[in-house]
Amino acid sequence: QVQLVESGGGLVQAGDSLRLSCTASGRTFALTLIGWFRQAPGEEREFLVGTPWSGDSDPSVKGRFTISRDRAKNTVHLEMNNMKPEDAGVYYCAAGRGTWEYWGQGTQVTVSS
Repeated sequence: QVQLVESGGGLVQAGDSLRLSCTASGRTFALTLIGWFRQAPGEEREFLVGTPWSGDSDPSVKGRFTISRDRAKNTVHLEMNNMKPEDAGVYYCAAGRGTWEYWGQGTQVTVSS
C-alpha cells in the first residue's frame, strides 16, 4: 500500500507563490506516476501536473505550476506561481503504477485578491 499526505495549503494573496508538499510512504518503490489534481468548488477534480506523465494539463496552470521531487525525503512538491483567485480549491496528491490509484486527503488552498 501507499499513503500520500499533502501539506502546505492555506490562504495566499493573489500574485503570491505557494508550495504544496506530498509525502509518500509505504511501497513507494512501486510508483511510476505521481502528480497533483485540483478540485475547485462546484467543479470536477482535474489533473494539474505530474511526472513523468504530463497528461492533459489544465491550460490555466501551464507555465505557473511545476512539480518537483525530493527523492531523499520521499516528497514531491507543487510549486505554484502567480496565484489567482480561480486557483482556489482542494489540491490532491495522487500516485500509482500507470493509473492514479492512490490519493492523499487533500489540502485546501484559498486565494484572496
